[in-house]
Amino acid sequence: SMAGDVGFDPAGFAKSKADLMNFREAEIKHARLAMLAAAGWPLSELFDAKIANLIGMTPIVDASDRAPSLLNGGLGKISPIYWILTLMAAGFIDVYGIGQGRKNDPDYFPGNLGIDPFGIYPKDKEGQKRMQTTEIKNGRLAMVAITAFAVQEAVSSSGVIQETPQFFQFLGGN
Repeated sequence: SMAGDVGFDPAGFAKSKADLMNFREAEIKHARLAMLAAAGWPLSELFDAKIANLIGMTPIVDASDRAPSLLNGGLGKISPIYWILTLMAAGFIDVYGIGQGRKNDPDYFPGNLGIDPFGIYPKDKEGQKRMQTTEIKNGRLAMVAITAFAVQEAVSSSGVIQETPQFFQFLGGN
C-alpha cells in the first residue's frame, strides 16, 4: 500500500506496521541524503578546486580530483565546525520529523515533514502516490550510485568525473 512497495522483505524484518513505517522513514531519509550526495559528489570534483583557488583556500579534492570519503581519505580536511553544524542540523530535522510522525495525523506518511515551499506536491491522491513513488525509486537509485562512486574511486584511484567525462562535459569537466 505504500509508494514503491513491492513486498520485498525476504529476511522478514518488518514484523509489524510500526516496524515497516520506521524502516520506510529511515529509507526516505537515506534516499534524500543520497540524492543530494549523488549530485554533490561530482559537482564537488568539478568545482571545488576552482572555487577554492578563486577565494584563496586549499581545495578539498585530492590531486586525482577525488572527493573526500571514508575510502578515499581526506575527511580530516573538513573543518570540525562543519561537522558540528551538520550534526546539529540533522538532529533538528530528525527531531522535527519524529514529532510530525507522532501527531497521529491520518494523512501522515513516512518522510512527510509538511514542508512544500515551491508548492509542487500534488493535491490529488493519485498524484501524491506518483510523487512518493518517484522519490523513493530515485532515492534507491541514488543510494546505489553514491555507493558505486565511493567504490569506483577507491578502486581506480581517480575521480568520478575522470572515469565518466562524457556525463560532465557540459559542466566544464575534462
